[in-house]
Amino acid sequence: MSGIFQFKQFAVDQTGCAMKINTDGVLLGTLANADQPKTILDIGTGTGVIALMLAQRFTSAQIDAVEIDEPASLTAKRNFQNSPFTDRLTVFKQDFQSYFEQQAEKKYDLVVSNPPFYLNSLESPKANKTVAKHTDAVFFEDMIVEVSQHLSDDGLCWLILPLSTAVIVKDLAFAANLFLQKVISVHSFDHSEPHREIICFGLNKCEAENSKLVIYKSVGNYSIEYKELLKPYFIAF
Repeated sequence: MSGIFQFKQFAVDQTGCAMKINTDGVLLGTLANADQPKTILDIGTGTGVIALMLAQRFTSAQIDAVEIDEPASLTAKRNFQNSPFTDRLTVFKQDFQSYFEQQAEKKYDLVVSNPPFYLNSLESPKANKTVAKHTDAVFFEDMIVEVSQHLSDDGLCWLILPLSTAVIVKDLAFAANLFLQKVISVHSFDHSEPHREIICFGLNKCEAENSKLVIYKSVGNYSIEYKELLKPYFIAF
């Protein structure tokens, strides 16, 4: 996807962003949830699409978005300003570590991230794509520790990750006294192996809920479940 992507209530200009709108992002935008969140943080917002989807869903929430890449942060800012939710969206051009240091007392009811997930792998020759896609375990350790300190009492953190990365992040969360609340395994087809997990953590201990999401009914045909999830956003649905 490139250029301007038109949603039902807003548009996303993807100019200047290494990571274009993709299935991972829109799934997180429609599935991440909390009990009437008033404060939301999107770490690594990219185009701002997840923050925009959450602004559409949670009409009373103030949403902060952090983006380290300058061209992407400018794109997100422009998308926020051109949306109906502009007064509730703010983008910060910095890394999340600096942001949390400056916002030491701030708490969030909902934290989301579609983070870089290629752990210790060959980096892209294009610097902005390297920032968008590649990281190491220290990145996730820092993020989980910071999130654990900035969640409200009933706040939740939602991430979408490849399975191998999700295993590492679950261990890091446990070490930071965060408890697994939900796991959604994402499958291309009903009988295919999962290729992503959407995981949800919180400060309250509970029995984690497990579920399955199938994207395609057949090649080129989206599942009914996927269409229903994205129906509030996608013009095609």
